[in-house]
Amino acid sequence: MKSWQRVAVPSLDAMGHGTGERPSVHDVRRDGRAVVPAGRVASMYTCGITPYDATHLGHAFTYLAFDTLTRVWLDAGIEVRTAMNSTDVDDPLLERAARDGVGWRELADRQQRLFRGDMESLRILPPDAWVAVTERIQPIAEAVRRMLDTGDAYTLPAADAVGEGAVDVLFDTTKHRQFPVGAGSRTDQAEMLALTREFGGDPDRPGKRSPLDPLLWRAERPGEPAWDSPVGRGRPGWHVECTAIAMEELGAPFTVAAGGRDLRFPHQEMQGHHALALGAPMFSDVRLNAGLVAFEGEKMSKSLGNLVLVSRLLEDGARPEALRLALLDHHWRQDWEWFPEQLEAAEQRLDRWLAWSTTPDDDPSLSESIVPWLRVTLADDLHTPAALQAVDTFILRAPADEGSLAAIDALLGIDLRSVRAR
Repeated sequence: MKSWQRVAVPSLDAMGHGTGERPSVHDVRRDGRAVVPAGRVASMYTCGITPYDATHLGHAFTYLAFDTLTRVWLDAGIEVRTAMNSTDVDDPLLERAARDGVGWRELADRQQRLFRGDMESLRILPPDAWVAVTERIQPIAEAVRRMLDTGDAYTLPAADAVGEGAVDVLFDTTKHRQFPVGAGSRTDQAEMLALTREFGGDPDRPGKRSPLDPLLWRAERPGEPAWDSPVGRGRPGWHVECTAIAMEELGAPFTVAAGGRDLRFPHQEMQGHHALALGAPMFSDVRLNAGLVAFEGEKMSKSLGNLVLVSRLLEDGARPEALRLALLDHHWRQDWEWFPEQLEAAEQRLDRWLAWSTTPDDDPSLSESIVPWLRVTLADDLHTPAALQAVDTFILRAPADEGSLAAIDALLGIDLRSVRAR
């Protein structure tokens, strides 16, 4: 699938490009810090959108967090490979298309175009591979077939499906594997059951070996999209889509599995167990979860309808650089609530930075550089609020120099020179 255009990331050669620190980040599985990657190559899979009601600030905050990680890696001289999916066939998408009286493909295509434009506006680096689920139906189905062959999956009759004898395929979480279910997300049994119910896992379905067993393949239902496959005509379940795409693009284990905190269980947990069932020693080295964004007292979500859309803010006159600054002013693991005043403060901060960027440097030989200030804050668990404060302090004591402008662009994604030129 066509990704969005990649902005240039300035080289910091004069300040020691490639000598930045590898970041220490909070790993959900360890519930502690991990320095990643161990070597000079990093790979990251980020769970993408289900393309309806894109792009709200919760999406943007998540993808900006992992954009920051990519930029820190690049500054450290790390070779980076990234991948992201788009869940362009799923129950919520089909329900929204039916509600709005449009085709599900039309809705998905329109929302993916909108998401692509929002990501470009915010200067978020695109994944090397942005993959729609509908582009990988057969590899996903083959992964499901392999799990049936090894006994990691089982079938249940699908009485309401098209065709006599149709079956759904479910993943068997009761089978002994290297890690017990819940270990990767640090989730107890009661919470796992509640989250399974919340995310449509149908824990009460008769015949399931465990209420936690997720759907791998859904047999064709009347009026739903379906594809022929080695496991029957139907479509994939949610978790196995990401597992198959990530393993095909990056191998396993790769460096970082990334997503919002709401994906911790069951989505990321089941990805890890699917990977074990498919023969990988581990799905990823670390698992990172970005915080959730609230609005009007509730977590921003499509079901509640309390969405603040990136495109709407930009249409109303917000500068994308200011919106990026407003998001960066929150630690990536922090849950927080959006208030319009935050955008106003970010616009003012951007104006201060722009005014500084035009300050003449009378004696470049005496210039300081913001590079070490940014490197130390961002290597410390991607602490973007501290990085913004470092710039605020720096601009009061030193004139603008080309190296500092390049570093603010390369590491924070704010190109003051291009804003000035508009």
